[in-house]
Amino acid sequence: MSARQLHFNLFLLDTGHHEASWRLPGSDPHANLSLAAHQHLARVAEAAKFDSLFLADSPALFGEPGRRPSGRIEPTVLLSALAVSTQHIGLIATASTSYNEPYNLARRLASVDHLSGGRAGWNIVTTAGDAAARNFGLEGQPLHKTRYERATEFLDVATKLWDSWADDAIVADKDAGVHAVGDRIRPISHVGAHFSVEGPLNLARSPQGYPLLVQAGSSDDGKEFAARWAEAIFTAQPTLAESQAFYADIKRRVVAADRNPDHVLVLPGIVPVLGDTEAEARELEAELDRLIAPEYALAQLAQLLRVDPSRLDLDAELPEDLPSEDDIEGAKSRYTLVVDWARRDRLTVRELIGRLGGGRGHRTFTGTPVQVADTIQHYFENGAADGFNIMPAVLPSGIEAFTSKVVPILQERGLFRTEYTGATLRDHYGLPRPANRLDPAGSADDVGGEEVPVRL
Repeated sequence: MSARQLHFNLFLLDTGHHEASWRLPGSDPHANLSLAAHQHLARVAEAAKFDSLFLADSPALFGEPGRRPSGRIEPTVLLSALAVSTQHIGLIATASTSYNEPYNLARRLASVDHLSGGRAGWNIVTTAGDAAARNFGLEGQPLHKTRYERATEFLDVATKLWDSWADDAIVADKDAGVHAVGDRIRPISHVGAHFSVEGPLNLARSPQGYPLLVQAGSSDDGKEFAARWAEAIFTAQPTLAESQAFYADIKRRVVAADRNPDHVLVLPGIVPVLGDTEAEARELEAELDRLIAPEYALAQLAQLLRVDPSRLDLDAELPEDLPSEDDIEGAKSRYTLVVDWARRDRLTVRELIGRLGGGRGHRTFTGTPVQVADTIQHYFENGAADGFNIMPAVLPSGIEAFTSKVVPILQERGLFRTEYTGATLRDHYGLPRPANRLDPAGSADDVGGEEVPVRL
C-alpha cells in the first residue's frame, strides 16, 4: 500500500453537476429538497470510504430557476440530519463570512461537530454578487478586498470562540457538584474593525477542537487567505498544468505563512462522465449537452462576464473588449478561469456553454473507469492534487458508478483506503487536532496556534 493516500470529497448537488442532468428520464427533479435523496448519496459515499461530503450554498437564489433545480436547504440543517444517517463520513457545510455573524455561525458549526462526533467542516466563502447583498439591506456587494478583510477577522473571532472553553473545562464531578471549572471558560473580548464580540461561546470545545476549515477562492486574496487558514482547498482547474501551478503556488504560500504544507490539502474538482466503454460515456455526455437550454446558459454566462447577453453570439468567440480582471469585484477567480479557457482553446460561445454546463470550469473527464482512475492517479503522483472533489455529472447514478467501478481500481493500486482508520474528519484527512491558542495552561507554541497531533 502507498504511504500517501488519495482523499475524496463528494460534492452533493441535487441531480448532478451537469446543468441538464435533471432532464434525464431517470432523474428526480425534486431531489434538491429530498432528505431521502441526500441520505442515499451520503451512504453510497460512506460505503466507499470517502473522506467527506460537501454542500454548496449561497444566501441568494441559486442560479436561474428556469435552468435547473435552484432551491437549497440550509447546509447546517441538512448536515445535522445526515449526521444521524451516517457514522463515519465528514460533513462540510458552506457558510458566508459576509452575511453571517461569528458568534451564531461558530455555534451552529460547533453544534454539528458535537452531534456528529467530530465530523464537521466549514467551507468558508466571502459571497460575491449584488443579489445576496440586497438580501441583507445593502445596495451592492462589498469590495473584493473588503470581503476578505472581514473574512480574516471573522475567522479570528470564530476560532477564538471555539477556543474559549479549555478542553478540560467540563469535569462533571457529581460528588463535588461541579460540572465545569469556571476559570477554564473565558471571554474573548474581541474588538475589531468589523466585529465586537465578548464571548465565551455557549458551547464546549467540540471533538475536533473546531470544524475542519475549507476554502475555495483562487484569486490572490483567496489564496493568501487559504494559506493562513485553510486545511483543505477546493479548486477549479481545467488542465493538468493549471492544477500543478495552483498546487505549487498554494504550498509555497502555506510555507511562507509558517505552516506545514502537508497540513493543507488541495482537492481539485473533477466531473466524471462514466461508461463501460468510451463510446458509452461519450453517448451520455452528448445526451446531456443536447438537453442544455441555451437561452438560460447564455444569460448565466453574460452575468458572469458582466456583459449584455445580446453581445454574445453562440457561434462566435467571446468579444475582445470584455472587462479586465481588475474591474471584477465578484467571483474574480472564476471570471479569469472562464475567459482564459475560452481564449486559449478558441471556443465559440456555444462550445464554452457546453463545457461550463458540465462542470462550471472544473475538469470534466469522459471515459471508462480505468481511464478515470488513470487520470486521478496521474494528477496525484505529479504534483497536481492531494485528492479530488468528486462532482458526478449525474446523481445518483454517477456516484454509484464511481464508487463501484473507479474506487476499487484505486484501492487495488494501494492509493485509497479500504477502511476508515479514525473517527473524525481530521483523522480521515490525516490532519492534526488544533491546539487551543487561548488556553493559559497551554505552552507558548500552543498559544501561537501551532497544530499538534492531539486526539480526544
